[in-house]
Amino acid sequence: MNIFNGVTQFHIADKTVATFGKFDGIHMGHMALINTAVRIAREQGLKLAVFTFDVLPSFLLGIKDGTQITTNEEKRRMFADAGVDYLVEYPFNEETAAMEPLDFIGKVIAGNLNAAHVVVGADWHFGKDRSGGCDMLMAAQKLYNYEVHVVEKELYSQREISSTWIRDEIQQGNMENVNIILGYPYMIIGKVEEGRHLGTGMGFATVNIYPPKEKLLPPRGVYASKVIIDGDEHYSITNIGVRPTVDDSERVSVETHIFDYDEDLYGREIRVELFHFERPEIKFDTVEKLVSQVEADIEFTKTFFML
Repeated sequence: MNIFNGVTQFHIADKTVATFGKFDGIHMGHMALINTAVRIAREQGLKLAVFTFDVLPSFLLGIKDGTQITTNEEKRRMFADAGVDYLVEYPFNEETAAMEPLDFIGKVIAGNLNAAHVVVGADWHFGKDRSGGCDMLMAAQKLYNYEVHVVEKELYSQREISSTWIRDEIQQGNMENVNIILGYPYMIIGKVEEGRHLGTGMGFATVNIYPPKEKLLPPRGVYASKVIIDGDEHYSITNIGVRPTVDDSERVSVETHIFDYDEDLYGREIRVELFHFERPEIKFDTVEKLVSQVEADIEFTKTFFML
């Protein structure tokens, strides 16, 4: 996948099928756009281009904490896996914000992206003050020699799927709902870091990753989870938090005990997927009480996954 990050002066020589979005969490609605674009690209023998901005989606959405459901690195991986040929992370600055809609069509869609087909959501807006929409895009298609495809909003339980809805569900720890409306398990990706081997000393070897500060995390606590290692799936339990019983660090970790697994993973990248919030993080009076609870957590998770 070719990536254009933070640049405005570029031109894709290949004719493309282009789709657009903020992509805060690549959910079912976003995948409807991407899948439509993939289908057209394959049918027409064209390349697939995804356009987004190089700032955090939270900035564009007015989210003050600056968090993302899916980090930029995670999005890049997902776009590549979906078959995207060109990813454009366009600079969002005063000049971009002031661009008139017709200028955006001429410079970006017809110019930078060299689009033969444009795939957008029914509520997509662009240009200065979001004054451009599907009507303007369609009115200009003969002038710029592209074809517009409008994809209706995806629904779940008669409600429009949105990043705002997913964000609310994550913050409440409703992982079953999150995973349904995302269309895939909520994930945290990272490289395993050397820890203090506290879990090993208690009989529960763990691996630790530390998510970037912009990653939107669910409530601190214990989750039924799976870990993906080199494409292989392993059942596990995961604690998100600061391990108050045995540690005094304020750094939030994603600490996972993988069932029936003892390979050295230090320095390797893993993906932790969360499926169910079991309980909040607790500070126990003794390590013995913590061990007893972890044993109960493991049994609960095995029952949850019907192992």
